[in-house]
Amino acid sequence: MIAIPRWLLLGLAALFSAYHVALALSTLNVPASPWPTIVALVLYVAATIASLSVGSRVRMPDWLAAFDLAVCIVLPLLVTSQLDPENANGYATWYVAAVGTLMTIAAARRQLTAAWLGVIALAVQTVFWAGPLALGTLGVIGSIAWVAIAHMLSAALGTAAREARRYAHAEREAAEWQAAQDAHLFVGQARLVQTNRIAAPMLRRIADRGGVLTEPQRRECRMLEAAIRDEIRGRMLLTDDVRLQVQRARERGAVVTLLDEGGIDDLDAEQRERVLARLAEAIAGSKADRIVVRTAADTSAAAVTVVGLVEPEPGVPAVDPEDLDVEVWLEIPRRILT
Repeated sequence: MIAIPRWLLLGLAALFSAYHVALALSTLNVPASPWPTIVALVLYVAATIASLSVGSRVRMPDWLAAFDLAVCIVLPLLVTSQLDPENANGYATWYVAAVGTLMTIAAARRQLTAAWLGVIALAVQTVFWAGPLALGTLGVIGSIAWVAIAHMLSAALGTAAREARRYAHAEREAAEWQAAQDAHLFVGQARLVQTNRIAAPMLRRIADRGGVLTEPQRRECRMLEAAIRDEIRGRMLLTDDVRLQVQRARERGAVVTLLDEGGIDDLDAEQRERVLARLAEAIAGSKADRIVVRTAADTSAAAVTVVGLVEPEPGVPAVDPEDLDVEVWLEIPRRILT
């Protein structure tokens, strides 16, 4: 996209306006009295300077648009009050192009209603002062054409800006979608590599022995199956220390379940390392027969909850055979309170 410097546009508008002022000054001897023309010049210069300098946004302030419109209504009345419509006034009718220039600036700064009202007022005043034919001879039609061109350009630029924003938004969404897909693919590949690393040796031994395994080998297979399940369901809960302590707990006969529901995804590396180090300590220090480790899906204060359950002591009657005693109940906080 080619960007036109703002100073260049302001400079061109200022040159056009200065040209109209020069024409007015060179024809001060034509009007019956020069003072109304001088007043008109002062108003025009003030309106032009304000239109080119006031406001940092593209859209002109409403009060300034109202001021420009008032100047464009007053300008023809002041100048033509001292001119004879029957004579060839030459460049003494500079106000026509001046109004067109000022209203073109207003249109370029998104004040289209004021711009059209300004040139319509110029056309009506010209018809009343010199008749309909003067619309062409004095250049009123040209001023209207400039406002129309500015209107079309402003509308086209507005449409282009909206389309550019829409395309930029779509591009960001596409980039985010692609990043999510790449992340899912990377995680899937990492899981496959980890699973292959864990299961491949045992699978080769099973194939070599034709599926006939000893009891220790069957137990090792069950341990591997549990480790693979941890890789799928444990996700962010797994570190080397956590894996080691989970394996040791299973080797002594405990049933360990790891469930990560996304509760620690938003923690930074330091916080996650602290939480998982505390988790490894909790598993290492537990003598429970069943250990359940779970992250909270919501943004609760606890990042990880550890529950350790033990079987009732032999000979102790239980109301429900499935009842288990709680040996550990630990909630590891998301952040350390200071």
